[in-house]
Amino acid sequence: MSSVTTSIFLQVRLDSSRLPRKALLKLSGLTSIEHAMRALDAVQADSRMLVTTRDSQAALRPLADKAGWGTFVGSKDDVLERYVLAARETGAHRLVRATGDNPLVSAIMANAALRLSEESGADFAGYRDMPLGAGVEIVKVSSLEEAYTEAADLYEREHVSPFLYRRPDRYRIVVPRAPDGFRAPDARITLDTPEDYEFLKNLFTELYTGSPLDLDVVIPYLTRSTVNAL
Repeated sequence: MSSVTTSIFLQVRLDSSRLPRKALLKLSGLTSIEHAMRALDAVQADSRMLVTTRDSQAALRPLADKAGWGTFVGSKDDVLERYVLAARETGAHRLVRATGDNPLVSAIMANAALRLSEESGADFAGYRDMPLGAGVEIVKVSSLEEAYTEAADLYEREHVSPFLYRRPDRYRIVVPRAPDGFRAPDARITLDTPEDYEFLKNLFTELYTGSPLDLDVVIPYLTRSTVNAL
């Protein structure tokens, strides 16, 4: 990697309406957010931070501290502001954006996305066609600063990156298909509903041996599950 400062921001809050406090649900003895942090520890970065809200920090900060992660508390509704102010605090030039409802985020593909971002000079980079819940976004902080200054649309402030990818004539957006062996565009490994939780509990029971699971193991399991369901 180059000398550009890279921070991982793991976005999480606990007031989901569909599955409240889902980041704290247990999978094979660890909370979902702990699985995400452990996976992201294998991603090449200079700092790692949970980016959360005031009403969620009391439950999340001890887990971040235990993992050696920082914690940033920001706006509940203006997530773009939360990211930009956190980036200013860390001094990062580039962010790896991950979300706390993805205990199976792929470190392999996150590192690949970082290389893609560096080689392409992208303002926004990532891979598509992976299972939902495996990916990250790589975003230039300078571009997010422009979004923070200019974005007036509510959707562009409630989310981090839409201001950029809605303007491909202005920003370099690089989102190729994932490599062979990492594609499963119809699969779902995120944690958003009670049904997701039941599926992930079964997956972790079968596959987890104490180390973070990545797509080289998860996708064959998804393939077997699909075949068995037919």
